[in-house]
Amino acid sequence: MELIQTLLLLEQRLLAQLTRCNPAEISYLLAEEFIEFGASGSIWNKQQVVEQLPHQSFTPRTISEFEVRSLSENTVLVTYRCQTGSIDQRRPANSLRSSIWQMQREQWKMVFHQGTKIPDGG
Repeated sequence: MELIQTLLLLEQRLLAQLTRCNPAEISYLLAEEFIEFGASGSIWNKQQVVEQLPHQSFTPRTISEFEVRSLSENTVLVTYRCQTGSIDQRRPANSLRSSIWQMQREQWKMVFHQGTKIPDGG
């Protein structure tokens, strides 16, 4: 499978309801040194995400404008636009997302993620 397809599937997997409610699956996809800068301004480490994500309400998300840039032989930067339905499902919430994935022991692991809100109309 091509690298772009592999990483897109991994990002989609992390957005999927079955993954988000499964601490073992989340833990498998995130590197031990994982850190996230959320669109809300919060900062999370792997342990916090594994413990808290399964308790958050699920909202479907879609990915567009997906791109992959090589940072080194075993590290890549993924960027994309994420659209999330709002609570009332009438006004979508858009964000720009970036993730750094690193090949660790023959498995891609996310080591960093950041979400940045896009103002309405963006």
